[in-house]
Amino acid sequence: MHCPFCKHNDTKVLDSRVAEDGSSIRRRRCCQRCEQRFTTLELMQLTVVKRSGATEAFDRDKAIAGVRKACKGRPVSEDDLARLGQAVEDALRGAGQAEFQAHEVGLAILGPLRELDDVAYLRFSSVYKQFDSADDFEIEIDILRKHRAEQLAQMLDDGVLDSDGLTSAPSG
Repeated sequence: MHCPFCKHNDTKVLDSRVAEDGSSIRRRRCCQRCEQRFTTLELMQLTVVKRSGATEAFDRDKAIAGVRKACKGRPVSEDDLARLGQAVEDALRGAGQAEFQAHEVGLAILGPLRELDDVAYLRFSSVYKQFDSADDFEIEIDILRKHRAEQLAQMLDDGVLDSDGLTSAPSG
């Protein structure tokens, strides 16, 4: 590690801590030459194994680009896409491994995209899951409807919504 102050390449680690989310290591360092102290943050490099067997570094922007196509014409903002990209990367990092098959990245995208926009989810999943017929769409729509019904039931149980489907006022 090069010192950011004097560029000397001999630094000493004074303290190491795992970040709260477990995805990075924070190290406090001291330069052996100028004795300046600085902090580094080390992240695990995520690698994607493509169908061809080739490997490449995970690129959040590349994952978002595929989702962006599915969201074309939908009420999805760039901020929404950035949050989705972060959620996908967090899910992959949270899996505790450094290498993923390309299809695992696609699976990591499906969950957050389903929460973001139903139509974009169906578009993306139709390509990702290689739908062959209208029956495949019907099956996926049924799964989506069941998921939405479960979400609604959970919100009612949690008191987030009342029986009219209106947001409950906070008590206090």
